[in-house]
Amino acid sequence: MPIELKVPTLPESVTDATVLAWHKQPGDPVARDENLLDLETDKVVLEVPSPVDGVLAEIRAETGAVVTSDDLLGLIEQGSATAKTAPPAEAPSPEPIDAPAAKTPTPAAKASSPAADTPPASNDAEPVLTPAVRRLVKELSLDPSKIRGTGKDGRILKADVMRYLDELQKQQDEEDLKAMIPPTAESGPARNETRVPMSRLRARIAERLVEAQHTAAILTTFNEVDLSEVMALRRRLRERFEQEHGVKLGFMSFFVKAVVEALKKFPVVNASVDGTDIVYHDYFDIGIAVGSPRGLVVPILRDADQLGFAEIEHRIKQFAQKAKDGTLSYEELTGGTFTISNGGVYGSMLSTPILNPPQSAILGMHNITERPVVVDGEIVIRPMMYLALSYDHRIIDGREAVQTLVTIKQCLEDPARLMLGV
Repeated sequence: MPIELKVPTLPESVTDATVLAWHKQPGDPVARDENLLDLETDKVVLEVPSPVDGVLAEIRAETGAVVTSDDLLGLIEQGSATAKTAPPAEAPSPEPIDAPAAKTPTPAAKASSPAADTPPASNDAEPVLTPAVRRLVKELSLDPSKIRGTGKDGRILKADVMRYLDELQKQQDEEDLKAMIPPTAESGPARNETRVPMSRLRARIAERLVEAQHTAAILTTFNEVDLSEVMALRRRLRERFEQEHGVKLGFMSFFVKAVVEALKKFPVVNASVDGTDIVYHDYFDIGIAVGSPRGLVVPILRDADQLGFAEIEHRIKQFAQKAKDGTLSYEELTGGTFTISNGGVYGSMLSTPILNPPQSAILGMHNITERPVVVDGEIVIRPMMYLALSYDHRIIDGREAVQTLVTIKQCLEDPARLMLGV
């Protein structure tokens, strides 16, 4: 009797999901706990593993279908995955046939190539494209044969995919664009348009940003910070810090600590609005905005006031890697009382960040540039950064917003404050 493959229980507040990609086709052998397909929600991509060993008999929810918890996705014929094999690539029938195991196309070869009539290059196709990379390649509609793998035995790493994306952006490969968009019959240069639907994550980002603009009275205050002392401290302790903790000492841990000190002094900046009520939080869950191939995500540093510098750096590094891999959990992306967004990593000089509802404030960091400033009556060159604090003027007054930003500035210009809590 076939085993039903159903949509797992979706996270709280998630009503449905979209079938993003199947990694198996009918007739393919499957192993217990092997990822069969990806479901995309508003925030994360969920993997659906096989509950048993066997063969995928039927797909009931095709790619692009919208499903809810407990919906039927497909059917699996239970049995040994090695006892039944998928049909050879040239056979039109999806039904499994008796064939030597060595002739069975590997799952990686089937998922990584969009052309069904292209035979696998070799028996070691599986290690060339890992499941995580396969998902990323599938989601971004990339041709893995064009990506040079730098891993062992030619394995394609996530860093290889990101490098390939950078090369595409820099070179603006016109040949690939022409292959996707047929040239017009008119004379002169082609004027083409491509229409693609928003991903669920992008649509959710758009919805929340518009919600913030429509419901909050957003105002932004600015200041600048001299990072000489922070940079000197990093230079002095960076090597020893990395040796002892196994992670680099970056700037973000200093900013997280400075933000926590400011929020302790001005609790309303750490609060949120619920109808006509102001909800004050006695904890500090700091969201760290991270760019990913699917869009902007904001994983949460829970209880940031209780974390040391090393733990903050470790968690931010994990968040960045998970964002690239698309493996952030729903729990890591929900909640948060305040957000930090670092546009400086992209070269931004100044910006006005938009609130992340229902939070009431967000700090925008920018690039560090050496500029002439006056110190003790003398003009000196210092590494300066502009800071922007956007806040909800419905509950936060200008005095509190400005003093919050000044406190952050003071903590960063005198890092000893972070150690002493003053």
